[in-house]
Amino acid sequence: MDLRAKLDGAVIMAPMTKGGNLPYRRLCQELGADITFGEMALSRQLLRGHRPEFALLKRAADERCFAVQLAGNNGEEMAEAARLAVTRGADFVDVNCGCPIEEMTRRGLGSALLRKPKRIESIVTAMVAAIAPVPVTVKIRLGWSEDTRNYLEVAAAAVAGGASALTVHGRTRAARYRRAADWDAVGEVRAAVEIPVVGNGDILNPHEIAAFRAQSGCHAVMIARGALIKPWIFSEARGAVVDDGPEARIAMMRRYVELAREHFGVDERGTRRLTEFLKFHLGFWCRYVPRRADGTLSSMQEREERFEPRNELEALLTRDDPAAHEWWVRNLLEGEAAAGAPPAAPSDTSEARELMPEG
Repeated sequence: MDLRAKLDGAVIMAPMTKGGNLPYRRLCQELGADITFGEMALSRQLLRGHRPEFALLKRAADERCFAVQLAGNNGEEMAEAARLAVTRGADFVDVNCGCPIEEMTRRGLGSALLRKPKRIESIVTAMVAAIAPVPVTVKIRLGWSEDTRNYLEVAAAAVAGGASALTVHGRTRAARYRRAADWDAVGEVRAAVEIPVVGNGDILNPHEIAAFRAQSGCHAVMIARGALIKPWIFSEARGAVVDDGPEARIAMMRRYVELAREHFGVDERGTRRLTEFLKFHLGFWCRYVPRRADGTLSSMQEREERFEPRNELEALLTRDDPAAHEWWVRNLLEGEAAAGAPPAAPSDTSEARELMPEG
């Protein structure tokens, strides 16, 4: 595969724990995602034969371009895990050097690798030797903290190891998701390396794709939280005028249920799995805020303190309380009649929703 050509102008669905489940990837692909990533898989768990980890390598039959992201800190283990990913249909394999969560970093994984550029180089070198000509890519942050923004050194190490492309999330590990992404830093990496660079961070609306690409010069963009909040961002990226009314959003939710039933099954076990994922997605779908009355759009880092729904159905879609989400699960899985009347709204709905991170 010519990865450089595939990345040119691509809009990519990011690797996201739980959010990157197979049916949601299919939904995002239907809506226009050029490349889809599976959920991050742990190399050591794969080598131990952990069945749930292997599920993260499964490619949908209709997935056009599918990438696997691996997390690990040992070159030999990552190389063998990469071989496993390729045997299961990965078009390319990515190294996670960006996950900021404590559970990962205390084990020397994810963002912890940013403090060891030479280790990154050795991991990439081993993986490239193991699966060539299948490309190996690397996803990084700007550094461990604001005091150690070593992204150019890390990028150089990945290139030295033979990486075919880099994705740069424009924040440090310490910043998590609280600060706006630094797309000027993404541009610095783009100028410093010869391989394609993908920019990542704070994309929620289509005009931001053009603006961030112009600011950084990156070859492609990767969307994470924005794809969870409004998966039709991929349609908008292609220039489509999307109906974001409540009926269209409910139709999108029902389509996800169709795809998820195909994947998880319709028996009791499959329904339990679907219910778990549906509640997860409802926690993001309810965060969508349409264009304001003055024509402006909210950005990823803004919080809408006083959003006024356009009608009762939209008000129900924007509720983030457990009772409302339980009602939507019944509605989507059993039908409107089985769901009954919507639950009464909580008395206090003024608290702003917290933006959750990508995986």
